[in-house]
Amino acid sequence: MMSRMREKSALPLDLLFKPRGVAVVGASRSPEKVGHAVVKNLLDGGRGRIKVYPVNPKAEEILGLRCYPSVLEVEGEVDLAVVVVPAPAVPSVIEECGERGIRFAIVISAGFKEAGPEGAERERQLKEVAKRAGVRIVGPNCLGILTPTYGLNASFAPFMPPPGNIALISQSGALLDALLDWSLNERIGFSKVVSFGNRADLDESDFVAYLGDDEETRVILCYLESIEDGRKFVEVASEAARKKPILVIKAGVSERGARAASSHTGSLAGSAAAYQAAFKQAGVIQAGSVEELFSLAEAFSRQPPPKGRRIAVVTNAGGPGVLATDAAEREGLEMAQFEPETIRRLGSRSHQRPPSPTR
Repeated sequence: MMSRMREKSALPLDLLFKPRGVAVVGASRSPEKVGHAVVKNLLDGGRGRIKVYPVNPKAEEILGLRCYPSVLEVEGEVDLAVVVVPAPAVPSVIEECGERGIRFAIVISAGFKEAGPEGAERERQLKEVAKRAGVRIVGPNCLGILTPTYGLNASFAPFMPPPGNIALISQSGALLDALLDWSLNERIGFSKVVSFGNRADLDESDFVAYLGDDEETRVILCYLESIEDGRKFVEVASEAARKKPILVIKAGVSERGARAASSHTGSLAGSAAAYQAAFKQAGVIQAGSVEELFSLAEAFSRQPPPKGRRIAVVTNAGGPGVLATDAAEREGLEMAQFEPETIRRLGSRSHQRPPSPTR
């Protein structure tokens, strides 16, 4: 099993998160179109290190950049393609990416399994084409990815979050956008941000495995509506959780929520109890709300996880100490018993709240 674990952890995604050149297939001259926003975001965030190649057979220039009629005619190194063409045209674009030697593609386009039987068949064909072409896919039906530490915004998110040591992966692009907006107000930075949508190819387990080995990431956050392969997730998350905390907020735990998840990204949500058991087995921490998710993330991003279960509480009032003791026992933690000398030394220092200057 460990050899399989090392193979999963070693999945080479470096050029996905830090590409030298990006082709935007479906780039648009219209500012209101997603294909325009992606080109602009790449230019705004790239710091000159990322070459951007718009692909549109009907345009000669977009945002001052030369346009190409297809990825096959792009001149220069291209590690990543961002695809924003209508769903029926996506498989042929992926074929051209494979022929061009492009190994990663972010398919933002919707209209796949989340859209019903016809879309599901289209997604099945897309998976076959991608496998044959040797192209790894993020999506379809996703927001894209961002690497703030590198200046990559390969998405249509309206802004780049500040760099930090927290990685965020999400099955929902809209929720990811809202989380980024919320985190901006909270001044929380990110190392990697991923919206993987329908996960026709790369899934949550692939990203957790990669981020577990990522030196820029100290904490991994996940928004999940379902898990593609439960056994694979438990294996890679167990390995990654030994290196850094993994925090998950799981949606679709109610019957109606599960139905909503299915219509949103074509997911089968599964039972809440099964997911709780899987998370516990893997050492993953399940948050009950977005606020709790980011509170935990912020704490873990600023200090290492404790090595054991023994804790101490130092407080200047009895009530908070009692509440902390109750919470510690509820979570199976051991409260340290201070030695007399420790108590004496703590008592020798002033810990009374100073009087309010307004009284």
